[in-house]
This record gives sequence, C-alpha cells and structure tokens, in this order.
Amino acid sequence: MSLTEARFHDLVDATQQAVEDIFDDSDLDLDLENSAGVLTVRFENGTQLIFSRQEPLRQLWLAARSGGFHFDYDQASERWICDSSDEQLGEMLARITLEQSGADLEFEEL
Repeated sequence: MSLTEARFHDLVDATQQAVEDIFDDSDLDLDLENSAGVLTVRFENGTQLIFSRQEPLRQLWLAARSGGFHFDYDQASERWICDSSDEQLGEMLARITLEQSGADLEFEEL
C-alpha cells in the first residue's frame, strides 16, 4: 500500500522536526532553516545538508557533500530507507554528520 499525500507530508514533517531537534540539542555551531518543506543544515565549516520532499515519488531526498540520496518510507520498519543502499536514514545521517562536521551524533529514532 502506498502512502497517501497527507500521510507522506506528516511523515516528512515529523522526520524534519526530529532532525532539527537532534541538531538543536547538540553543541554544534550550525544554522537550521526550514522553508517551504526544505530543511537546510549549515555547519560551521560551510558544508550543508539539504532535506527535501519529492511528493510525486513519495520520497525524502538528502543532499550532502558526498552526494544525493533518495529515501522511501518502509511502513513495516517505520523507517526511511535509501533506495540505492538500503541504509536507514538515521544511520546515514550519523555517518554524514561525522564526515562533514566531525560530530558524533545519534539519529537512532530515524
């Protein structure tokens, strides 16, 4: 069963809020901007993460220094899963945040 539009938006909104909360609770010097469904995280060193929703595909996209990644929501595990690597969003975010900022943050709830 595919996600309804409303459910998709609720899931992306909740995910972006959780990401914001994790970064807000960290000691990192960064800027967060959430505008028109796009969440941008700018690290002190100038690198950034950009989360955007791709409504027609029902995907969450992540742009990082290491590339662009597309995530489908897996209803069984209730997790966003990368469509090319099968990596969970939380695992990838932990790895990418460490690579880009040097900070070891936990994104287990994602």
